[in-house]
Amino acid sequence: MIVRRGSAAALTMALLVTGCAAQQKAATQQEGAAVPGVTGTTIKVGGVLTKTSASGYSTKDAEIGAKARFERANAEGGVHGRKIEFIGAEDDGQDAAKGDAAAKKLVQKDQVFALVPVHAPNFGGAAFLEQQGVPWFGWATGPQWCGTKTGFGYNGCLAPKPGAGSQTWWGRQMAELLGGAEGKSVYVQTSDSSGSKYGGTTISQSFTAAGFKLAGVNSGLPAAAPPPDWLPYVNKIMTSDDGGPPDVVVSVIAGTKFNVGLYSALKRAGYKGVLTDATSYDAVILKDPASAQALEGVIAAPMFEPFESTAPEIAQLKQDVEKVAPGTVPTQHLAIGYWAADIFLDMLNKTGKDLTREKFLATGNGSYTYENAGFGRIQYPKDHSEPNGCGALVKLENGAFQVAKSMKCFDNVPLK
Repeated sequence: MIVRRGSAAALTMALLVTGCAAQQKAATQQEGAAVPGVTGTTIKVGGVLTKTSASGYSTKDAEIGAKARFERANAEGGVHGRKIEFIGAEDDGQDAAKGDAAAKKLVQKDQVFALVPVHAPNFGGAAFLEQQGVPWFGWATGPQWCGTKTGFGYNGCLAPKPGAGSQTWWGRQMAELLGGAEGKSVYVQTSDSSGSKYGGTTISQSFTAAGFKLAGVNSGLPAAAPPPDWLPYVNKIMTSDDGGPPDVVVSVIAGTKFNVGLYSALKRAGYKGVLTDATSYDAVILKDPASAQALEGVIAAPMFEPFESTAPEIAQLKQDVEKVAPGTVPTQHLAIGYWAADIFLDMLNKTGKDLTREKFLATGNGSYTYENAGFGRIQYPKDHSEPNGCGALVKLENGAFQVAKSMKCFDNVPLK
């Protein structure tokens, strides 16, 4: 066969181009395989939640919140051309060992890039994720979040070590609501779980920093299930302030059943003071008349702008949720999933198109700052060791939630 010079040259060039293209494709595939959960068009994430528990406590709505935020990001074209592939959340059953197993499944089997959202009081996967260098985002309610380089609480670290910054916003917001803290006392009730006890320490200081007198702290309440008899706990509270009741009772307990039991028992004993906690801002409880009655007048302290707010960011949240889950009533857990996803997306955007876990963590731990009226502000790496210092107050009054104090941020003080 005779091959003309021009044809031979063209053939040689075609082979070279084809070879280069194949090499580039292979290199791209190899690079993509080296970044778990990341392709040229997608970023895979999944979460760990306490969907079920013996006490009835559930954070399952965080899955809806995260999905809503991710779906809006995808509708807008994704982040640097990549859309979020959200595979949902595992259930840890409020068991640390199950949480560890869930984290390992997501990383080793499902090959996710990051865990979003993580919203589980007894989450047991922290050490594994830190060792593997896998980012995780959610509600940093326990000490397992703090001091890491991979765990990003949407509101910072809520269990700071002595000497690190500790929040004052709850106490100061309450002081402003009550017309000042002078001459007023506070009693803090926690369960015997590590997260609850640590919360009792930080929240006690939040109130004393605002000027309240600390009447007492009780961490003897079993965390597994509500006690059959509330009287011993009620008696301690009702005599804690020099033989009388305190002006404010703060509950640092995870679970509506616990708070309903405690508040009902206190009201039966004649308590007329202020009741406040971090978990009772939940529209679901209004469906149960007994729960609604027990929580009437209670002031909840969410670490995000309330749904009753007129802020544009809250209107956007509601719109996003309605698109993915029509008719869903927003809950605190939903908001936590939403804002955790929002911060993750912002950090992705600031990392850039050339995405690896190492580069992503370098962005998050390199003077990262993000402000949003929906949850306040976040600053890393500072907030790996202290809370963001922001929160709001909501009061249940006549069977409906009302904004008592809108989102506001305060300076932290060193934890004693």
